[in-house]
Amino acid sequence: MVEPIAVIGGGLAGSEAAWQLAQRGHTVTLYEMRPIRSTGAHVSDRLAELVCSNSLGSNLPDRATGVLLNELRKLKSLLIEAAESSAVPAGGALAVDRVLFAEYVTSALTSHPNIRLVRDEVTTIPAGPAIIATGPLTSPALAQALIALTGEEHLYFYDAISPIVTAESIDMSIAFRASRYGRGEDDYINCPMNADEYAAFVEAVRNAETSSLRDFEREDPHFFEGCVPIEQLAKRGDDTLAYGPMRPVGLRDPRTGKRPTAVVQLRRDNIAGSLYNIVGFQTNIKWGAQEQILRLIPGLADAEFVRMGQMHRNTFVNSPKLLHSTMQLRTRENLYLAGQITGIEGYAGNIATGLLAAINLHRSLLGMEPLVLPITTMIGALAHYISSAEPKHFQPMKANFGILPELDERIKGKRDRYAAYAERAGADLDQCIRTARDPHLVYDVPDSPVSVTHAP
Repeated sequence: MVEPIAVIGGGLAGSEAAWQLAQRGHTVTLYEMRPIRSTGAHVSDRLAELVCSNSLGSNLPDRATGVLLNELRKLKSLLIEAAESSAVPAGGALAVDRVLFAEYVTSALTSHPNIRLVRDEVTTIPAGPAIIATGPLTSPALAQALIALTGEEHLYFYDAISPIVTAESIDMSIAFRASRYGRGEDDYINCPMNADEYAAFVEAVRNAETSSLRDFEREDPHFFEGCVPIEQLAKRGDDTLAYGPMRPVGLRDPRTGKRPTAVVQLRRDNIAGSLYNIVGFQTNIKWGAQEQILRLIPGLADAEFVRMGQMHRNTFVNSPKLLHSTMQLRTRENLYLAGQITGIEGYAGNIATGLLAAINLHRSLLGMEPLVLPITTMIGALAHYISSAEPKHFQPMKANFGILPELDERIKGKRDRYAAYAERAGADLDQCIRTARDPHLVYDVPDSPVSVTHAP
């Protein structure tokens, strides 16, 4: 009897990996410790639960995340299919109803005949073929097992969760609906601030009492730049928030016809439109003080908060020392890592690592050459980065055009240059798929980058 492949972790990467392996005929045991053991950030036992933002990033084809999403469509990602099935309006972004998204993935995996879901904590590394995708909240026991296996102390940085409010409690006589530069169909609710309101808000955030790190590492904390808490940003300067999550560009207050000093944006969090999350407002301010400060935002004075912000530690390994660009461990050929534990940031990036790890474990078991995606593709560039960066200064990386090789011809305009990167990435991935000898990746190149039909 062939031993089942173990996939440890039922988050984004683990869920995608389990699906890809099962679709290729492998028997998979998917381990998820929730609800037997809680993480402190998750609130349900669903697979692929989104604990921070509900957005997978820009869906525009000439944006870095848009390129990544289109690559995942071509590679037949289950989770991108789930995201599009549960999408909510978000301008140019792919945002989801997080409950429907997780339910879609959970249903697909638990009903698959080749997948067995085990609700239990894994504390040792399996001897057989396995993918570890335990994410940023890897349990201490398994983290210690990884340290013992690799000889490398795990690294960490801090991530945070944004608050959520009910839509009916937002004062729409002050707030207004609009997307930046008119993109989308007024998908965001915007709370405008004048100079005095902004100054008072920054001062309150700067002086707020934050929660103790408790079980987190207390020395030399690291914050990933994409998710820095607002209190940390406020300490960097008076204007930092206005140039960051509260930037007013592309928006005008309909009451004045002018651009505000700062804007707090809220994005729909569910399909019903009854919940909105405060975009970019990750915070570790104590909940009592946090509520008082958030009520300083125009339009949120009487808001009903269904979730406050909080901070949690993200664990990741020193991938340049440990991993090949195929997600395979350098010192053990039947063990792969995937997800945020590899140091790739962003929902779409983590989905990509699970997909890539599964494809390559499948190919390894069949004695085939690994699938090494071109570094001109976004997935290939991310995989190359985490496997070849300077180990001493390794930090998490998300999709961005800066990690792609330069174009053969210099293009001055940023928009034209990004479009050229996207076109090259698509063409090179198409060619790679054609030569991969994987029937699960065979498809007709679509006219539209968003219409890839999944094989049964």
